[in-house]
Amino acid sequence: MKSITVLGSTGSIGTQTLEIATQYPEEFRIVGLAAGSNIELLAQQVQQFHPEIVATCYEEKLPELQEALQRLDYSPIILAGEEGVAEVARYGDAESVVTGIVGCAGLMPTIAAIKAGKNIALANKETLISGAPVVLPLVEKYGVKLLPADSEHSAIFQCLQGVPENGLRRILLTASGGAFRDWPVEKLPEVTVADALKHPNWSMGQKITIDSATLMNKGLEVIEAHYLFGLDYDQIDIVIHPQSIIHSLIELQDTSVLAQLGWPDMRLPLLYALSYPDRLYTDWEPLDLVKAGSLTFKDPDHDKYRCMQLAYSAGREGGLMPAVLNAANEQAVALFLEEKIGFLDIPRLIETVCDRASSYNTQTPTLDDILEVNQTARQEVLSAAESLNTVTA
Repeated sequence: MKSITVLGSTGSIGTQTLEIATQYPEEFRIVGLAAGSNIELLAQQVQQFHPEIVATCYEEKLPELQEALQRLDYSPIILAGEEGVAEVARYGDAESVVTGIVGCAGLMPTIAAIKAGKNIALANKETLISGAPVVLPLVEKYGVKLLPADSEHSAIFQCLQGVPENGLRRILLTASGGAFRDWPVEKLPEVTVADALKHPNWSMGQKITIDSATLMNKGLEVIEAHYLFGLDYDQIDIVIHPQSIIHSLIELQDTSVLAQLGWPDMRLPLLYALSYPDRLYTDWEPLDLVKAGSLTFKDPDHDKYRCMQLAYSAGREGGLMPAVLNAANEQAVALFLEEKIGFLDIPRLIETVCDRASSYNTQTPTLDDILEVNQTARQEVLSAAESLNTVTA
């Protein structure tokens, strides 16, 4: 039995991880849970899984959480705030920590887990995109495994099993194309938040669904793949695959191509990250290629998906630039979700902030540098939005 902790337990990644734990009670034991503001759901999860420690990342939610848990027949440790979440991440005998916290907020608890010797089931892109210069040396220092738990990087990781060292030639990341894959570029100024949240294939949180609509999620995955698998950016390509059946592919030195296929179901990569190197039997619907029908592919539209190229540029520049890109994107997406800017303002604001950041980029950033630039980039997005008259009253 593996002991696991789930960070972001009430979000999409967290709830699906706990579905797996429910289906395989003989395989997985929940040691800790950390979540955000959904105290009602968090309390239900605590009642079901009896973790030893639980936290909300919001200090002001602590009394509500304590009240919700006061009728339990046992007494877990109850904490709050950033340090509370970090304590959950490093606590006890958990062998693996699932990092499902959205955004750069997941960086510090992931570092805490690594320093405590926990393996990481990485479902938080930003940990590597913002923090790779710090995180990867810590992974090596503490001898832990960093296992991708999102569909694309899990697919690459699965395809690489048995591939000899230096056998990898190219990575092909598949993208659904998001909510606007069939929209002409001319219609994008009309996009509403409701439009952007209608993902055709996947059920995900709001932020990543918007990232899918801009294709920034794929740009971020390019940067993450660079750090995870060690290929140059010229060796990592994106292809639009509307059916989301092939989750990614690798090309080997002899031009052989391997792919991982399955229905669009986030439980599959999560289960593999948790059970690795084993394969657990599931009663989930098997892939039926006849039912899936045609599998099609096309190049991404660079005019429609400006964010993708911004990510490639930031990745190639390296240093702090991926962290700047990530923070700027998070802030711009938040403004869009609040209906304070338009959809096309997202890449415009990100590009403005990244251009400014080139003057203070460094190739050897410290953790303090990363945390500082995360705040600076967010403020610059707000300032740029105001100066461009994109924020509405």
